[in-house]
Amino acid sequence: MPTPLTHPEWNKETGGLEVAAAFSSQIRGKRVLITGISPESIGSSIALSIASQSPSLLILASRTSSKLSSVVSTIASQFPNVDVRTVLLDLGDQTAIKAAASEVTKMTDTLDIIINNAAVMTLARQWTAQNIEAQFGVNHIGHFLFTNLLLPLILKAAKSSSPGATRIVNLTSLGHRLSPVRFHDYNLEGKEVPEEEKMPGKLPEMFRKTTDGGYNGYVAYGQAKTANILFSVGLNGRLEGEGVVSYAVHPGSIWTGLSRDLDAEGEAAIRKTSPFWKNHDQGAATILVAAFDPVLNKPQGILFHDCQVTDASPHATDPKIAERLWKLSEKLVGRDFKL
Repeated sequence: MPTPLTHPEWNKETGGLEVAAAFSSQIRGKRVLITGISPESIGSSIALSIASQSPSLLILASRTSSKLSSVVSTIASQFPNVDVRTVLLDLGDQTAIKAAASEVTKMTDTLDIIINNAAVMTLARQWTAQNIEAQFGVNHIGHFLFTNLLLPLILKAAKSSSPGATRIVNLTSLGHRLSPVRFHDYNLEGKEVPEEEKMPGKLPEMFRKTTDGGYNGYVAYGQAKTANILFSVGLNGRLEGEGVVSYAVHPGSIWTGLSRDLDAEGEAAIRKTSPFWKNHDQGAATILVAAFDPVLNKPQGILFHDCQVTDASPHATDPKIAERLWKLSEKLVGRDFKL
């Protein structure tokens, strides 16, 4: 039986500021990096919650300078003593990712927590600078490269921390249930794929119809969200014994800029998926649990939802599939990562 979390009473209504206050001793003095920062978003709420408990360094990453400046100003107005720094990060361009990682290494030689929050969702096909389907390329491959480039900073922090207190948190979604990783057609170009890589179960037609040479944006999103969980599985397999733990988090149903490209049919379908829609503070809560609850120093589960451990689909938790994804990811970034 898994050990109950520090606060088993927390649920979908719990807020990030409340979680941060409860784990103040775990946050104080830590060096934390968060991707996907913009005003009035989950990312900004995560940052504000962590800033409220005196981290020694808060690094905020986004591809838009003005959005970073806005969030920094908000944090400075409420918590002026927190050291907040920014880095421009375009997860759709591997050259830019390498430059951003280099900037981070100039800011600090250790990182206690990485929160991979950035994501895109699009119904129309888009590509990264390296010609990878954008949802897979940004949501997974971009974070895969960025995190691995920063892994020496994580490993150094782990040497002087309690085992398991150093963590990598990957945001995902219950939408991972829409699709396994399509290894035979990860760009969704209409290539033949085996049954185990196809969408499981009977789903509405909108999740099955394809356009633009085999593309379905929902399937692409599901694949990317599956990859986010498998990335945590893969990290845990490689970092076992190094004092680092990785978890994946579904923040909940939150209407954010991530949904701006949905059509009317898509918006209606998404709104029906949950009877409870969270605000941004509530959306940050589960992420902070995964990042700071001391009970989780000892690995427990892989996916979190509503501030508790939850089950993920088997196609997102199989270590063999995680290893296969790791190898594909290394191929797509043109680099092998070894400890």
